[in-house]
Amino acid sequence: MANTYTQFYFHLVFAVRNRDALIKKEWKGELERYITGIVQNYRHKMLAVSTMPDHLHILIGYNVNQLIPELVEEVKTSSNALIKEKKLSKFKFEWQRGYGAFTHSHSQIDKVIKYILSQEGHHKKRSFKDEFLEMLEKNEIIYWDEYLFDFFNVSHDQK
Repeated sequence: MANTYTQFYFHLVFAVRNRDALIKKEWKGELERYITGIVQNYRHKMLAVSTMPDHLHILIGYNVNQLIPELVEEVKTSSNALIKEKKLSKFKFEWQRGYGAFTHSHSQIDKVIKYILSQEGHHKKRSFKDEFLEMLEKNEIIYWDEYLFDFFNVSHDQK
C-alpha cells in the first residue's frame, strides 16, 4: 500500500524438546543457513541467528505480511524435517512447543546482534533458563511456570 512504512525487529527464541542438547557443532552452521533461507524466503531480513546445543536465537527485520506464529511454525517444521531427512541427529529431534518473541527498537539492534552471536560464551556463565526468565521479566511478560519450556535443574558443568 502506498505511503505505508513499517520497521519491526523480533528476537525469537525456542528450544529443543525436553531441552535435549542435540544440536551439534558439526552441523549447526548448516542448520543456521537453512533457517536463514526460510526466514528470507518469507521476505523477513535475517539479522542474526545462533544455535546452542539445546536452543536457538533469531533476530529478524520483520515483514508484516506474515504472522510470527506462522513463521515460527514454518521454521520449526522445515528445520525439523531437514534434521530428520539428513539424519543429522542420531536421536529423535523435535523442537519444543512454544517460543519467545520479543521486540526491539532500531537503536538496540547492534547490541542484540552482539548478544545473539556471543551465545556460546554467554552460556558458560549463565543457564538458558536464567536467560529466558530474564527476557520475560525485562519485557514485563506475565508467565506461568507450567507453560514455560521444560527446564531441568542441570548445572553449567553438565551441559
